[in-house]
Amino acid sequence: METLTTDYLVIGAGVAGLRAAIGLAEAGQVLVLAKDSIRESSSQYAQGGIAVALSDDDDIDLHEQDTLTAGDGLCSRAAVHVLVEEGPVAIQQLIGWGTEFDREGAKLLFAREGAHSRNRVLHAHGDSTGREMVRSLYRHAAGLGAVRFESFAAVTDLLLEDGEVMGALAFDSERGKLISVRARAVLLATGGLGHVFLETTNPDVATGDGVAMAYRAGAEIGDLEFVQFHPTALHLEGAPRFLLSEALRGEGAYLRNAAGDRFMVGKHRMAELAPRDVVSRNIVAELARSGEPHVYLDLRHLAGIPQRFPRIYQTCLQYGIDLEKQPAPVHPAAHYAMGGVRTDLDARSSVERLFAAGEVACTGVHGANRLASNSLLEGVVFGARAAEAMKEYSSRPASVRVESPAPLFPSGTALQLRTLAWQSAGLVRRADSLQAAIGAVQSSELRYLEHPKRDDFERRNIHGIVDLIARSALAREESRGGHYREDFPVKRVVFEKHSLVTKGAGVRFVEME
Repeated sequence: METLTTDYLVIGAGVAGLRAAIGLAEAGQVLVLAKDSIRESSSQYAQGGIAVALSDDDDIDLHEQDTLTAGDGLCSRAAVHVLVEEGPVAIQQLIGWGTEFDREGAKLLFAREGAHSRNRVLHAHGDSTGREMVRSLYRHAAGLGAVRFESFAAVTDLLLEDGEVMGALAFDSERGKLISVRARAVLLATGGLGHVFLETTNPDVATGDGVAMAYRAGAEIGDLEFVQFHPTALHLEGAPRFLLSEALRGEGAYLRNAAGDRFMVGKHRMAELAPRDVVSRNIVAELARSGEPHVYLDLRHLAGIPQRFPRIYQTCLQYGIDLEKQPAPVHPAAHYAMGGVRTDLDARSSVERLFAAGEVACTGVHGANRLASNSLLEGVVFGARAAEAMKEYSSRPASVRVESPAPLFPSGTALQLRTLAWQSAGLVRRADSLQAAIGAVQSSELRYLEHPKRDDFERRNIHGIVDLIARSALAREESRGGHYREDFPVKRVVFEKHSLVTKGAGVRFVEME
């Protein structure tokens, strides 16, 4: 097997991975592995913006409280404090590296999004914030002689030696072979798992690879039942479930039913700007009442939409919706995972030499429901902290002997698994459907494939993630944040704990930090 060796391995080229690579460059050689392309990550699709307490009428205590409130009782206070306290410095660094946030004259332009008590969300080019951040971070990282990039079809597994992670296997689809990558420390920055669900705003690459690999390596996985379903994904036959950013509702867009009524008025004091889980469930309830396939996001009363949100406007126009003249049909879709690889405040996982940052990680900062636009901030803050912690391994030797078991692949198709996840472990959950999903996944025949393709590796990961989400959701017999149980519709104090699952063990609950 061909072998690559580096000091530090970063798996993922979104905001968290790029920020970590920049920090690691001063301590050794850094190899950043991108899945498919440097331009294909969840960060690239982040429209909403990045939240930070930098405006004149804001402070970190308010940002902290809004984050805790949105998290519905499950945030790690220590993690939230790190996020909001280190956020302003992180933003100033980004600006120094060339990130062009929107301004009004010389001043940064702050917008408001759902569940924020202040205008604190920065955007770039209206609705391309993630893309702009990736552009500037990549440019800065690529200019550092110690950082290099490689694109592979997939990273398939972590390499272990005596229970420590010493690298990873990457699949080279052009040559149809696996490449062994050895490193002193490994960072998972692989993004989300939204593509595990049939309806999702996430790119095709978001198949939960990092969480699945970490689980197979023995790492603790936390809070995976908490998946955020974004209320407003474009819902047209033949069109992708393109995200219609919460910033649109922040600007004053209305949600209307087929009769033209604003159904969120009277359902929550913040109406359309209520937390995402509240809005999503009210949309589902409205659709169940009306029998309609979708509700509508109405921007016709707002001026300057093509200039303020050019990417959203042009995409909708491409599919026949002129937002200045007609409302857009929308429906909830899987958007963001609050849970993932459980880490401490320095991005360390429970497995030695393995770190995680960004959406793949579970720091506890989002609790049961992420506050809008905190995800990009989490990526840069904890990506930077991961880099500092990984430097501790600079004098540790890289591995010469690693375990690399042959993978087994499940039967069935990815489409079948994604449909199962959406129907049984989606926005509304019940014990019977969750148990059926677990039974279906765990009864799948596993087999060795002599010549696996990228789709096979992704299907293997989707299979594992559906099982973990369903088992975690079944164990949490309450409704909280992004997790809604129709058979347990209220919060329960007994479940004010984090879920935890490891390989070969059932789901258990641990006390809050």
